[in-house]
Amino acid sequence: MILPIVAYGDPVLRKKCKEIPEDYPKLDELIEQMWETMYNAFGVGLAAPQVGRPIRLFLVDSSPFAEDEELELLEREELKKLKKVFINPKIVEEEGEEWAFNEGCLSIPEIREDVFRKPKIVIEYQDENFEEHRDTFTGLAARVIQHEYDHIEGILFTDKLSSLKKRLLKGKLASISKGKIKIDYKMRFPEMKKGR
Repeated sequence: MILPIVAYGDPVLRKKCKEIPEDYPKLDELIEQMWETMYNAFGVGLAAPQVGRPIRLFLVDSSPFAEDEELELLEREELKKLKKVFINPKIVEEEGEEWAFNEGCLSIPEIREDVFRKPKIVIEYQDENFEEHRDTFTGLAARVIQHEYDHIEGILFTDKLSSLKKRLLKGKLASISKGKIKIDYKMRFPEMKKGR
């Protein structure tokens, strides 16, 4: 079942999410619905708060980035293989000189901006079977994970922009929260008037 993606302005996107116990009800079903929702919206990552759940869960499939011919072969191979569920993740290290990349977000459609992030991360997490992992990711793979990790910390990519850029985007962001945009996937808008 495809879930509606929560739009900018909804308070759930600002919550620091809670850890997930192993007996969390219908977790497998939620994960399956999140994959379906993400692919339906042509996303490469989706965090639980984006479907209205303030829990520490996100999933990533960065294979669409592997098509980019400009990337080195090694990075393309890493991106092709990165399809994972991250439960109760914790980024324990971020290394390197920050670099800019044009990011977007399914909860903030029609807005893309350059965001600076570190190129290498070490993350500890559990998979869908609650098995522990500690992995290192670099380049675009690290960036996709950092973006989704921010979601479970209540941070949006627009928070990382300059105050001037934020002021310039204010009107567009207000329109998104009111549902005054054209999108081709199901969304839930916090300020949409009832009965519209």
